[in-house]
Amino acid sequence: MEHSSKSAHLQPKDRLAVALDFPSAKLALDLVDRLDGSCLWFKVGMELYYAAGNSLVEALRDRGFNIFLDLKLHDIPNTVAGAVRSATQAGASLLTLHAAGGPAMMSAAAEAVAATPSAPRLLAVTVLTSMDAHELTAVGVSASPAEQVLRLARLSRQSGIDGLVCSAEEVGALRAELGGEALLVIPGIRPSGSEIGDQKRVATPRAAIEQGASMLVVGRPITRAVNPAQAAESILEEIARATKPL
Repeated sequence: MEHSSKSAHLQPKDRLAVALDFPSAKLALDLVDRLDGSCLWFKVGMELYYAAGNSLVEALRDRGFNIFLDLKLHDIPNTVAGAVRSATQAGASLLTLHAAGGPAMMSAAAEAVAATPSAPRLLAVTVLTSMDAHELTAVGVSASPAEQVLRLARLSRQSGIDGLVCSAEEVGALRAELGGEALLVIPGIRPSGSEIGDQKRVATPRAAIEQGASMLVVGRPITRAVNPAQAAESILEEIARATKPL
């Protein structure tokens, strides 16, 4: 069963974000139409945001959807604080930044949120799911992925960040460390039988939820499916089974 957390009381649709990893607004909105209202959350990452900008975020909001703006901000504190304010104007509900940017940068972002009405909740990216121990060593980090995630998670919480993006491999330890209130968002989700692709630390929807995930991010298993709405419904059903009381 799912670890005890605030998110345990959410509906499955509140816990699934579809990653709109497309190079244009048209392709993204075509996929949204094909989902036929089966999903409430959409993740807009750098590829799509740099192509379509705030107009795409606003278009999705006008349709009644919630937007997870995954820009992984990493710059000097003042610049990141300004980016948080811009994301608020666009209507994003979640916004990511890199924990590796350090406490001053994260604190500046948290202060910008506190001073701005209807600002997005902030999520710190710890270690990308495409990185394993070998990749970390290559950039000078001797800690294991799990150790580095925990170090950055603690730093993020001390800096006033609402939640974290991490892999399913670390979510159980983070839930135990941070408690039930922390917002833990898990990418690298692959239903049984799906191709892993370029992800190295992946999990099924059920496994991630049972380990304590608040929200799952799913891209290709839905966006490249012959029937995206059916693929999304299948994942929502798996989330529901994972959260069903005994």
